[in-house]
Amino acid sequence: MSSEKIKVGITHGDINGIGYEVIFKALSDSRMQELCTPVIYGSSKVAAYHRKALNLPSISLNSISNGNEAHFKRINIVNCLDDNVRVELGKPTLVGGNSAFLALERGVQDLREGAIDVLVTAPINKKVIQSETFNFPGHTEYLASAFGGTPLMLMVSDLLRVGVVTGHIPVKDVSAALSKELIIEKLQILNQTLKDDFVIRRPRIAVLGLNPHAGDDGLLGNEELEIIKPALESAKQDGIMAFGPYPADGFFGTDGFKKFDAILAMYHDQGLAPFKALSFSTGVNYTAGLPVVRTSPDHGTAYEISGQNIADAQSLLSAIYLAIDVYNNRQINKEINSNPLNASDSNSHGADD
Repeated sequence: MSSEKIKVGITHGDINGIGYEVIFKALSDSRMQELCTPVIYGSSKVAAYHRKALNLPSISLNSISNGNEAHFKRINIVNCLDDNVRVELGKPTLVGGNSAFLALERGVQDLREGAIDVLVTAPINKKVIQSETFNFPGHTEYLASAFGGTPLMLMVSDLLRVGVVTGHIPVKDVSAALSKELIIEKLQILNQTLKDDFVIRRPRIAVLGLNPHAGDDGLLGNEELEIIKPALESAKQDGIMAFGPYPADGFFGTDGFKKFDAILAMYHDQGLAPFKALSFSTGVNYTAGLPVVRTSPDHGTAYEISGQNIADAQSLLSAIYLAIDVYNNRQINKEINSNPLNASDSNSHGADD
């Protein structure tokens, strides 16, 4: 490949966490620069600090002002911070939160303007990033605000794919947030992304119940009878192959998930706890339902091991690979839809098909 390689924007996340460590380790993989053109959104000075603290081999970074200037044979970096920013390894600080936001903001700007093709975000601390300019529960909601669309948090690995109906909200608010319409909407997004982004022609989707034992026919809760089952019936009428609701414990405990292309959980931990138990080192957080491609590793800032050179970069590598795959799949779909085969028309001599 030449300069046509996909430009992968990578935001550095919280500068006090393991973001730079996993970025350096991922980009040191010889396959990376063959597959894509990396563009880090961060700080050359902060990058140098982490490299020294981790005692990593020197990595040459090509400083640019935006993604349009990226050199396809180099690891590029867009400097988003002042030179006097202070790194405090392993500590949640307002400086760390603001630095994460500034990098994210620049990456989103370049993604919007087409200066990069996809965005991969290193972990942030959702509390210290909060400010007048970032008032969102996390990346997912911020990106939806920036690009439009209805987001679906979808955790992806080679073993399973898990989406969630309700995302970053307290557990006590989950039941009130659920509705037939919301579940149908998330099923539609999940079904479409499985077709377009993962090239699955007829996706099979498992839907989990909310309550223990999926409510036991109303004994342990009515959400399954009054909300989830009616949503499944409506989805099936729309041609979506959705099944359930299944009790979450037995579903994952008996490997039932392997019969489906994706699983839709009702709330965050119901889906993410089993996903991370099964796929933590390779899992990816993919934001489905957006007009742009964004992925992230499935772990957090990991302050407790920051600067110790023991972080595993596999999840970030997987996030980069998935972003490239989804981008390529979308391009193929776009070409197919914009250039429909017309051979049958030319051979039909005007006959109706």
